[in-house]
Formats: sequence, structure tokens, C-alpha cells
Amino acid sequence: MEYVSTRGSAPALDFEGATLAGLASDGGLYVPREWPAFTAAEIAAMRGLPYPELAARVMAPFVAGSLADERLLELTRSAYGRFAHEAVTPLAQLDEQHWLLELFHGPTLAFKDVALQLLGLLFEEFLARAGGNLTIVGATSGDTGSAAIDAVAGREGVEVFMLHPHGKVSDVQRRQMTTVLAPNVHNIAIDGSFDDAQAMVKRMFGDGEMTGRFRLSAVNSINWARLMAQVVYYFAAALQLGAPERKVAFSVPTGNFGDIFAGYVASRMGLPVERLIVATNVNDILHRALSAGDYSAGTVTPTAAPSMDIQVSSNFERLLFDLGGRDGPAMAEQMRGFEASRAMRLTNAQREGAAALFASARVEPDEMTAAMRWAHEACGQTIDPHTAIGLHAARSSGIPAEVPLVTLATAHPAKFRDAVERATGQRPQLPARVGDLFAHEERYAELPGEYEAVRAFISERATPSA
Repeated sequence: MEYVSTRGSAPALDFEGATLAGLASDGGLYVPREWPAFTAAEIAAMRGLPYPELAARVMAPFVAGSLADERLLELTRSAYGRFAHEAVTPLAQLDEQHWLLELFHGPTLAFKDVALQLLGLLFEEFLARAGGNLTIVGATSGDTGSAAIDAVAGREGVEVFMLHPHGKVSDVQRRQMTTVLAPNVHNIAIDGSFDDAQAMVKRMFGDGEMTGRFRLSAVNSINWARLMAQVVYYFAAALQLGAPERKVAFSVPTGNFGDIFAGYVASRMGLPVERLIVATNVNDILHRALSAGDYSAGTVTPTAAPSMDIQVSSNFERLLFDLGGRDGPAMAEQMRGFEASRAMRLTNAQREGAAALFASARVEPDEMTAAMRWAHEACGQTIDPHTAIGLHAARSSGIPAEVPLVTLATAHPAKFRDAVERATGQRPQLPARVGDLFAHEERYAELPGEYEAVRAFISERATPSA
């Protein structure tokens, strides 16, 4: 499988190269040159497979030429062996139509574990072949950081520098990162928003002096390998609900667009998806883009769903590239305009292509709270604020009752204890398996929201590539 950049001028890479690179050298994002597709019979044959085997089956076309099928299965068994539920991503029924896909049974209690436990193993696998050191630079709005740190802490040849917006993640999210004291882990709290942190990371990948000294890679969903692993749970859920004979719809609380783009990939691979609902909070750039063609970034508004407090959704570029005829130079020009003005209009082809599969909704704070309360009181399910945003969008979507509608439950409610308690009157407890985060020492650096300060911090501490 060969990977090309959405902006057209970076060299094509194989899966190993795209995984280690993360972001393309022209500032674009890697995507497969073509989408692999399964027949209905091939999808039906996946029914009943244990999750690691399903993962290996779904991902095999993407890793072809870089990993043998047998080795991929060994890696998926290792990655998902740490999950607290045998099904890895179990379904929970709410009522006749609505289901929750529980993606929080990994070691850091968020959906990012499903991908990052595997990505850590892939990094180790490919570095053992290539030699040298890998410097991971990432930005997190809360959950990516802890999942990435857990996946690579203590691993040979890998170090991670994770930026988060100071004071704008939950206390549990922060401590899951900052109490990991492994020498290859560096947490950086910046004065600014997640968008500021993400912009610094992307700038660093385009900084010739940094890329010349260090082998940089990404764990954000700009890294194709991470997104690829998220495709699997769409297959897992749909197969349990009747696919391929029956269509299934999904509602996804969305900030950076990676989680829902994985659903788009699943549909391109042949999974019968009725609808993908993009659920945003008041930071609604994606809702405006899909409903009105207006992709313009405003000021980030802090909310009780901090992982969605984003105005620039990196993965949206992958969708626009695919819907725009895969024209790299045109995509590069469109993104240059956005980066200069922080605003752009979607083309007719992009809008019409998106409308064929996507719907969107902006969910207000009181609607989020009401969804948390309904799930708790009517269904006996305690959900976090992000999941509640997805659930409200699902319940107000108007999708026919005969279509199963799955809301992605992206984080354990105990990661957002205060918001859950305000909505339900119950304070969720952290699972015993994560230990007492509040008894552990924290370690992180506080830096101004300036690229040069972050660049200097990393330059002084990172190990140059061999």
C-alpha cells in the first residue's frame, strides 16, 4: 500500500514510512493512494471474530508490504490484551434504536487507547528495523496525551514531548499525563489553546532545522496509522447490529475530525453506513462547514467538554481532499488560503460529497446536560460530556427508527467527574486499575504560548537522530 500527501508534493511512502513520518513534508496528511474495499461476503465472514483478529483483518490491506499478516495479528493481540473488557469495544443498548459503543476500556480510559496502544508497538517494530531515535511531538486537548504517553513510556528509542493547554484539561486528564515520570516522557503546559499547541506541532514538522536534527513523528490523528486503527471499531459495532445486510448510523462527538473520518474510511471500504453525524459543542466550525460550507475559525470557547474545544480540525483536510477529486495542488492552495485568513469556503463538490454521508449538529451546554441526565435516569448509563453531545445529536437526528444508531462513548465518565456530578448528582469513581492519580507526584513544564520557547525546550532535551 502506498501513501500520498493531501497537498501533492511530498514523496509517496509505504505504511512504515508514513507511520514514522506522521505529517507529510509538504504540510499535508498522508492517505492511501486508493481505498481498499471488502465485498459483502468478506464483511459477513468477519462476524464473530475476536477483536484482535477483526482488527488484523480490517487493517491488513493498509499495512501490505510493511507487515506480514501473522505479525500484524501478533501486534493486535498484544495491543488489545491490556483492555479491561474482553470485547475491547463493547456495545451497550440504551433503547430500541440507540446504542453506546464503549471505547474507554483501555489503560487511560479514552478512545485514543484503541489506536495508540497499537501505534506504540508499530513505532517499536519499525524502529527496530531502521535503528536510530524517534522524537514524538504531539498536542492534546486532553485524551491523546495520556494515551500516547502510556503507549510509549519506557520504550527504547522513543521519546515524547506532549503539549497541552494549561488549565484547560480536566484534573484527571492532566494527572494521567503528568504523573508518568518515565525519562522519555516530557509534558509541556502552554499558555494558550489546543489550536495554538496543534499549530506549533505542525510548524515544527515544517522547520528544516528541527527535522534535520531529529526524526520527528506524530501521535495525533494526523498520523495515518492511528486513524487506521480507529476504523476497526466501526466494523465491530456494525457487524454486531446486522451488517452487511443492515445499515447502521453513527453519531460521533468530534473536535479534530479523526474519529469520524475513520467512519468515512469504513464506508469507503464497503461497510454499509447509513449516516455519520458530526456532533460539535459551541466550538462548531465543523457544523458550520458541513451545513453552510463555512470553514472559518473563531475564538475557542472553553466548555465542560474540553477535548472538543477546537476551532481547527486537522483531519478535515483528508475529507476535503478525497471529496475534491484528490487534487493535491488544489488542496494545497485551499489550505494556504485558510492558514493565511483562518477562513475558507468549501467547494460545491466538497459540500455535495459530504452531504451524501454526513449530517451535523451543534449541541448547547444545557442539551449536553439533559442527555447526561436522560442516559442516567432512563437507561442506567453514566456518560461523560463528550459522549452526551454525541447522544443528543443522535436522539435529535431524525434517522428512521429501524436504523440502529450508535453513539461513540469516547471517554470514561470519571475523567470528567465535576460535569457528570452536576448533571446527574452522582460523582463517578475512577476504576481501581488506574490507581490513585491524586497521590502521585506531577512533573511538567509551563511555557509561554510561543513557538520559539517550545522549540528551544525540545531542542535542549531531545535525542538527535542517528
